[in-house]
Amino acid sequence: MTLEEVKNAVGGNVVVDVPEAQASCAYASDLLSDVMGHSGEGAVLITIQNHLNTIAVCTLVGTEIIVVCHNREIPPDMAEAAKREGVAIVTTPLSQFAASVALSSLPPVER
Repeated sequence: MTLEEVKNAVGGNVVVDVPEAQASCAYASDLLSDVMGHSGEGAVLITIQNHLNTIAVCTLVGTEIIVVCHNREIPPDMAEAAKREGVAIVTTPLSQFAASVALSSLPPVER
């Protein structure tokens, strides 16, 4: 799924644009240690975590797209790190559950 397809599926806005970003599966969590232990390469991360550490974790696990729910504002340091690391950020008014349902055409991470 392309970044544009993710954005459209969740009715969101692209805050950090990485046009080549792709997602082949999905993972939803707010606990970054859980993401490190259970998410994987190519997963879109569905979360409410809107801080710099989210980018670091996504870089470690190979996530190229983050969906931040409840239209949480993206701080400048998070946006800068995402641009530098090539991680796209989409914000959506949806809850994590609703965003997960909207992205249900993606399989869950199998780990």
